[in-house]
Parts: sequence; C-alpha cells; structure tokens
Amino acid sequence: MTAAQEVSLKQKIGQMLIIGFKGMELKPDDAVTRAILAQQIGGVILFDWDYQTKTYHHNIQSPKQLSSLTQQLQAYANQAANTHKNNLTPLFISIDYEGGVVNRLKEHYGFPKTISAEEIGKGSKEQAYHYAQQMAETLKNNGINMNFAPLVDVNLNPTNPIIGGKQRSFSSDPKDVTNYAAIFSKAYDDQGILCAYKHFPGHGSSTGDTHAGFVDVTATWKEEELIPYDQLLRQPTHCPIIMTAHVVNYKLDEKGYPASISKAITTGLLREKLNFDGVVVTDDMQMKAIADHYGLKEAIKLAINAGVDILIFGNQLSLTWQDPQEIIDIIYQSVMDNEISERRIDEAYQRVMKLKGKLSK
Repeated sequence: MTAAQEVSLKQKIGQMLIIGFKGMELKPDDAVTRAILAQQIGGVILFDWDYQTKTYHHNIQSPKQLSSLTQQLQAYANQAANTHKNNLTPLFISIDYEGGVVNRLKEHYGFPKTISAEEIGKGSKEQAYHYAQQMAETLKNNGINMNFAPLVDVNLNPTNPIIGGKQRSFSSDPKDVTNYAAIFSKAYDDQGILCAYKHFPGHGSSTGDTHAGFVDVTATWKEEELIPYDQLLRQPTHCPIIMTAHVVNYKLDEKGYPASISKAITTGLLREKLNFDGVVVTDDMQMKAIADHYGLKEAIKLAINAGVDILIFGNQLSLTWQDPQEIIDIIYQSVMDNEISERRIDEAYQRVMKLKGKLSK
C-alpha cells in the first residue's frame, strides 16, 4: 500500500487549509501545534502585525527568532508524518512579502531593506532582479517556502485604497507588470520558493478594499487586467499558485459571486480559458467581503465547488481563532451529503501534494 492510499479523506481536506496563529515560538499545547500534529492543516501563514492588539507582535521579531519558529513548525510536521506513516510534508509556511508597505519582514527587525512594486516598476530590470533575488534568498534563509507575491494587479486606479494607494502595483501598463513579475517569478523559482500571482481576475481598478466589505469592480474592470496572467502562465518559470480576489465582477460572473467563490471565474476563466492547472488559493476567507455576506459553511462550499484548492483563514480579522477541525468537519459532511464531490477534494489534494513535492526536491 502506498503512502497516498493511507491518507484519509479528512487528512486530504486538512491539506487544503492554511491557517494563521499567534505566537513567536511554539509550545506543545498550542492550538496550532495540536493542529499540525493531528494533520489538520497543510500550512500556516505568518504576520508581524497583530490586528486585534494593534501591535507588531504576532509571529515575527527577528531573523533568529523567525528561523527558530519555522524550524519548529517543520519539526512538528515531520513528527506528524512519522506518527501517521504518510508523506504529508513539508508544511507550507507562507507570508505576504511584496516589499514596500506589504512587507512582514521589515528592515528594523533585521531583514534587508525592500522597496515597493511601484518603485521597482520605475527602475531598471537590473534593479528589479537585485531586489527579487535578495527577497527570495531572505525567504529561503528564514525557512519560509511560500510567498503570496508578486502582485500582478494593473494600476488602473492610482487612488485605489488597497492597491495603487499602497504602491503595490508595478505599473499601469500590463506589459510592464508582466515583465517585472516574471523577474520575481524566476528569482523565487531559483531559490525553491513557491510564489503566487494575485489578485485574480484583477483588483487594480477597484475603488474599495475587500478587507472592509463588498467591492464591485464591474464598472471599472478592464479585460487588459488579464494580460499578465495570460502572458506569465506561458513562461516556464511561472508561479505555480494563483490567489483569487474577493471582488465582485458581473462581467465575468452574472450571479455576482466574489471571484474567490465563483465557479465562472475560477473554473470557467482561470482553469478553462487560461489553462491554469496549478493551485488556486483564496484570499483570507475572514475578510469582510466574504465573512459579512456568507455563512462559514456556505462560503467554504462555494469556494471548493468553484475550483479552489487551498483556503486561507488568517485568524487576524476574527475575534476567535478558527479551529481547522471545524472546517474539516464542514467539508467532510458536505462530501457525505453530496454537496461537494469527493473527486473535487482529490483533485485539490493532488495539486497540493504536487506542490509539496517541489519543496521536497
């Protein structure tokens, strides 16, 4: 019997979850430690800012502390694999490390200086390569194997509060976005870091922030926002992950589902039209664009049936820690009730394990 055959349905579902937690180091009785040992999650996401306490005291303090934390995380994942006699390793250790404003590895913690995508997009390709290489090495040196970057939103609205307003886009020209993103994709690939393009199908033209509520881009979205995805996915070292946005776009989904839970956008457009067969991950499912409009079960069910492979619960925006066991039970019961097909779970699981295989090389 192979290791894959020994993996239960609930363990497969667990591999579809990336969870945030609070703490600079792990203790054996921590909720996240227990979740790793029980193989209830496939990965974690790290933050420096703590949304609840409004302090920079969450997971990251210094390079030494961070390296120790990531080593602990992988040690528990390896212990779990040995205990359960399977190959559900390594753990995805993910982060939002774009540079500039969105940067969890800040210079004053002891990490190298970064600059924003907007600044990089105004500079030379050589300068871009320097920063891309440096950022990829920083991640590798500190035990982080998944980065939710580069951002490939086209800066169509410079006053956009969450993209243009934070200098997160390389350019208003989709060709420039493609070229600079490709430099970062290759740098991450060279260092064995899993990277992700975001936010599909385009957040650059929006006028609102999905952290705060519904954002409808129907009137502002332009088809040119798909150009970076179309071009990048044709390249050999493209990122193996795409993160979907919580934006509503009636041009692409007449039912008005946010992209992250839209089958028309995730399967119809991304999978079938753009031929993407990598891993699709949602933006944080606790952001208000989802959490304030859909119940937990409904949101999860819609996302998985839309074609999503990994769900993120950052445990930042919610007052209570989202226990992964609750999510697993919801998905498992939905499979038992034929509301989610077991084939859909297997498909997601195979994609996730293919990604983990890249990290094991």
